Amino acid sequence: MRSFFGKGRTSSLPKQNASYGSSASEKDFKLMSGSMGSLKIPEAVPPPDQDCQRLKKAFDGLGTDEDAVVWILGHRNASQRRKIKDTYQQLYNKSLIDDLHAELSGDFRNAVLLWTYDPPERDAKLARDALRTKKKGVKHLKVLVEIACASSPNHLMAVRQVYSSLFDCSLEEDIASTVSLPIRKLLVGLVSSYRYDRQLVDTGIANSEASRLHEAIKTKQYDHDHVVWILSTRNIFQLRATFECYKQKYGHSIDQDIKSCGNGDFESVLIAVYWCIAAPAKYFAEVIKDSVVGLGTDEDSLNRAIVTRAEIDMIKIREEYSKMSKTSLVDDVIGDTSGDYKNFLLTLIGARV
Repeated sequence: MRSFFGKGRTSSLPKQNASYGSSASEKDFKLMSGSMGSLKIPEAVPPPDQDCQRLKKAFDGLGTDEDAVVWILGHRNASQRRKIKDTYQQLYNKSLIDDLHAELSGDFRNAVLLWTYDPPERDAKLARDALRTKKKGVKHLKVLVEIACASSPNHLMAVRQVYSSLFDCSLEEDIASTVSLPIRKLLVGLVSSYRYDRQLVDTGIANSEASRLHEAIKTKQYDHDHVVWILSTRNIFQLRATFECYKQKYGHSIDQDIKSCGNGDFESVLIAVYWCIAAPAKYFAEVIKDSVVGLGTDEDSLNRAIVTRAEIDMIKIREEYSKMSKTSLVDDVIGDTSGDYKNFLLTLIGARV
């Protein structure tokens, strides 16, 4: 287990949240309406300028009031965080991101910064980091699969636009110049897609394309144009129907058949595609589980899974995690993290802190 502690800065100043949070209790917060996300926001959200003043006060003086950062940013949705960033720039002519970077440290800083970015910018940066990593293997490429297959079509489009703006090239160009075949072909197809976002299913197509996928898996022609085309263009509901049809016709799920044919890099990425489409909550529960098992903690994966899904389906992820691990996500976060970092992650997954 890796522990996390703050910068070690000491201060005689009282913790700011003694005043900010003293009147706030569990009943004063509510889950985001109409969402399976775990983010809890106040019943009465303070105006952005008030949040900015509290954050600025948390940064002033000899020490940083990390509790105030957790209390404020950890209880604001993406739209509210964007307003706070914009207002902070207007009030102080300074970037909130820059001040958070200067005032925080370690895994706590990384998690807070990831959370504070607008979701499309955050995912664009995650994609860029994944393509620029020097780490061996293809684990990092699954970040691109998550963005392409476990996000809405509009979000993926926004990520591609931000990526081009930030890095002066398209996401597709970067993949093409960085990733080798045959994985390149699949990833470019996935990030280039714009899927129909309505629940429309054709059972005839599901049956036909289940057969095509089975033939490709049986002959190990995973990178066949038909495979890439099916996985990158069909809407999520159509693909789930195809996956179910596949299981009924052949007695095994697609990922089981892929595993039985090989365990190479392409198979690993293809299985990630399957799970991000078929059951994203189960996929991210597995990402979190893998990040905390063993002697060390993979904080990058833990941060990414919790931060990117807190406003989407973290309630379902917690349920899947309990089924998978025979323990709770809350308990495992407590066991593998500490200090402000632990409190921030617990806040995002909707636990009492």
